Amino acid sequence: MEKKIMEKKNNIALALIASLTLGLAPFLPEPHLFGKIKWVLGGAKGMEAMDWFDLLMHGAPWVWLIFEIVKYFVTRKK
Repeated sequence: MEKKIMEKKNNIALALIASLTLGLAPFLPEPHLFGKIKWVLGGAKGMEAMDWFDLLMHGAPWVWLIFEIVKYFVTRKK
């Protein structure tokens, strides 16, 4: 039981590291993901397939992190 809890915490830690590095790179002048989200919220005018793929790749670590956190709390209640 203790081993499974540690594995879940390790998964969350790995997802957090991926989110803070790959999910935000490049960091300057602003994180790339934030720029893409602003672009989409502004109507996504001029976005091409590569821009959507870029958004998907920078957003994937964040989706993984959210998934791992939700999974941790859902299985913890059982």
